[in-house]
Amino acid sequence: MLKKRKKLLNSRDLSWLSFNGRVLEEAAKEDVPLLERLKFLAIYSSNLDEFYRVRIPVLMALKQLKKQDAVPNKLIKKGLLKKTKKIIESQQAYFGTILKDAIIPALNNQNIRLIYNEAIPEIIKEETNRFFFDTIAAFIEIHYPERTDFFPKNNQLYLAAGFADHDNTLALVNIPSDEVPRFFRVTVEDIDYIVLIDDIIRAHLPYIFTNTPTCIFSFKVTRDAELDLQDEFSGDLANEIEKLLNLRDYGMATRLLYQPGVPKLVLNRLIACLQLEHANHIEGGVYHNLRDFFSFPIKNPQLEYTKLPVKEICYRQRNLFEEIKQRDLLLHTPYNSYNTILRFFNEAVLNPAVEEIYITLYRVATNSQIVHALISAAKNGKKVTVFVELKARFDEANNIKWAKRMESAGVKIIYSDPKLKVHAKVSLIKLRSENEHSLLALLSTGNFNENTAKTYTDHSLLTASPAITKETAQLFDYLSGPNFGKECPSLLFHHLLVARFNLHAVFIDRIDNEIRQALNGEAAGIILKVNNLEEETLIYKLYEASQAGVKIDLIVRGICRIRPGLPGVSENIRVLRIVDRYLEHGRIFIFHNGGNEQLFLGSADWMDRNIYRRIEVCFPIYDELLKDQIKDIIALQLEDNTAAVQLDQDGNNIALAGETIRSQEKIQELINASSSDLVNS
Repeated sequence: MLKKRKKLLNSRDLSWLSFNGRVLEEAAKEDVPLLERLKFLAIYSSNLDEFYRVRIPVLMALKQLKKQDAVPNKLIKKGLLKKTKKIIESQQAYFGTILKDAIIPALNNQNIRLIYNEAIPEIIKEETNRFFFDTIAAFIEIHYPERTDFFPKNNQLYLAAGFADHDNTLALVNIPSDEVPRFFRVTVEDIDYIVLIDDIIRAHLPYIFTNTPTCIFSFKVTRDAELDLQDEFSGDLANEIEKLLNLRDYGMATRLLYQPGVPKLVLNRLIACLQLEHANHIEGGVYHNLRDFFSFPIKNPQLEYTKLPVKEICYRQRNLFEEIKQRDLLLHTPYNSYNTILRFFNEAVLNPAVEEIYITLYRVATNSQIVHALISAAKNGKKVTVFVELKARFDEANNIKWAKRMESAGVKIIYSDPKLKVHAKVSLIKLRSENEHSLLALLSTGNFNENTAKTYTDHSLLTASPAITKETAQLFDYLSGPNFGKECPSLLFHHLLVARFNLHAVFIDRIDNEIRQALNGEAAGIILKVNNLEEETLIYKLYEASQAGVKIDLIVRGICRIRPGLPGVSENIRVLRIVDRYLEHGRIFIFHNGGNEQLFLGSADWMDRNIYRRIEVCFPIYDELLKDQIKDIIALQLEDNTAAVQLDQDGNNIALAGETIRSQEKIQELINASSSDLVNS
């Protein structure tokens, strides 16, 4: 049966859409606070845009190549592109129902009136008129695509106006949501009126055109987001990526999204003028880019998630470095405060014993305290080496900005190799005191980003363990040396799992060990928590383990190609998906190992790109107390039947029954109630 590999794997793309559908379900829940429901709509919208920018170009290309017999049929699931479009159409209709039939009426009950696809009320027209001329008008651009070449920017919002003159003129007006807040708020008689600037601009088109438009409709064009980096590349990579970023807004169009009811003749003229014949033409809502609900201008604690207490670590020693030398620390953010991570770098700035600091940066905060600390450390005479990943999708510009600032302050910047993305989240500090050197390491499942740490669940290990710190130093020697990107058989890791060196082999070996245990009639089990599960070799090894009798529990937030519960194949595999107030982000790997459990945390999902085309780091947890912390957290997540759903064989989200258990609430209670045991003992 395992020879029929095609039928044993779900589609990556349909699984992605299934995850996004789960996000939409959260927006529909009446017990989710009202403003949080808007945020889930924003997440859905943002995810869908990414899908069109990243995955649809691949599907379109594969379809074209299949017609030319240029790719094997096994790479393309029959009718996949058509099926994705059908799912998206259904989800978008559900999106509109949630917003119009549930959320907007609920907002009205709170004296918040979102003006959505209706005329601007007379009572606020004076204010909207003033805002248009005082603020919006400065950013209005008018284009006539039939008269001059015009190339709409990626995901930029526009209004198209048609005129019944002798030329049937078509005019395009930008909606400058990148320059002006998308929502305008006016409070009158204790009612908050929220108006989209789209409608304010529509209402003022008579001031823009001398003739009255015969039709007005909104649209946007979504373009391919993939950067076209060649495998072999010479020259300054940072400069080249800056050039590519400037071109990104002019990539291949994958979608024309337009509001309903556009006359076919006008739509066809728009498509011809903008050369969008090969894009997907999709009728959507009146408004696009509703990820802007992230910036909805109402803040009300009663309509948001209750702010939860955050536990700080209490130190026995005088400072954090001394604390780490005494014992390993494991943080579970956002349940634990991120201040300990910030302090790790802040102490390095001032501690005279610190000689060198090394760190990998993948996504950093817009105004990063960590980067400021690295700059200060360099100015204070420390040797600071920063590996900057320039190909962190959609964060390239921010990373380049910070890299230049650090470099000008004396930080040694090492840029990524075009062929090899560095996704590891590790840092190393070298100290010298009394003629002795010591090392401290920080290894995490998440980015060194104090902003996302408030909403992403991650785990960070701070350790002075010679076994781990020595290999972390070895990794940085490789990243900063002449052999980076090359095969280095002599570079051996015995404790860290490093992608492209030993990570894949160790995971295979650990699964094989569980298979042997099960075949010998002994207890065997595997628990994995990842964001995405795609890599086929590991999936088939899990199938083999299931057939041997190994009990396998998987928590997979997003893409999951494995098919649980197939008779004779995966009957011992269960898959959960958790979507809640925090984004589940930590990767956890637990192997029963005959009762002496082996536990790893790390940056690597089980995807082709993470296993084969990146530098990823997973790290062991040796301290038994810290192991228990992770196992307690995972146990609560495996019991979740509120924010969790179970995936069926086809990757559908199946609701769970039983006594209500919401794991993120239980984990918060666990951290709060047992903090002294969890982090201070």
